[in-house]
Amino acid sequence: MKKKPETKKKSPVKPAASAPPALAMTTSEAQRYAARILEVLGGQCSPPQAAQALAISLPRYYQLEARALEGLVAALAPRPKGKQPLLENRIKSLEKQLEAAQRQCARQEALVRVTQRTLGLATSAASKSSTPSRDTAGRRQRRPMVRALKAARVLETKSQAAGADPGVKDAGQTEADSVQPAAPAGAEEVRPCSA
Repeated sequence: MKKKPETKKKSPVKPAASAPPALAMTTSEAQRYAARILEVLGGQCSPPQAAQALAISLPRYYQLEARALEGLVAALAPRPKGKQPLLENRIKSLEKQLEAAQRQCARQEALVRVTQRTLGLATSAASKSSTPSRDTAGRRQRRPMVRALKAARVLETKSQAAGADPGVKDAGQTEADSVQPAAPAGAEEVRPCSA
């Protein structure tokens, strides 16, 4: 015996695919939808009847009804008094504040650098990037060393030490060490080859 293929009952409601997209809805369509939703809420017709009249599916009708109620509640919420700033104006104001803060930051950084140079302090390594820069081959580039400032610091400490006890010289210190002091930790030092 052959089985009869089961036939699905067609509902009088059109599928949700035929519903107009929310963005394409015109004002007259929105008013028509609002009138049907109010009729359902007022008890004049049932949700399936309203969905059929609007040519939408029942789940879509319930979505629209929920959105309508949310809009009603939002419209009835108390509003702040006075003129409210537009978002575009607020964005422009924040951009101006950001630019002013960036200018102030650059000014402060310049003042710090000048003060450090005046006092003879080493520039802070924290302001520079923490990762060493690399050349095109991927090797770490050597950080430039300011030898003149290092030599000035060594000479200054030598003069202070000599002022305390003139005529006493470290036995392990050579003339070359006083002009070219040892490099700080983490820095590469280049010394001439001795033949």
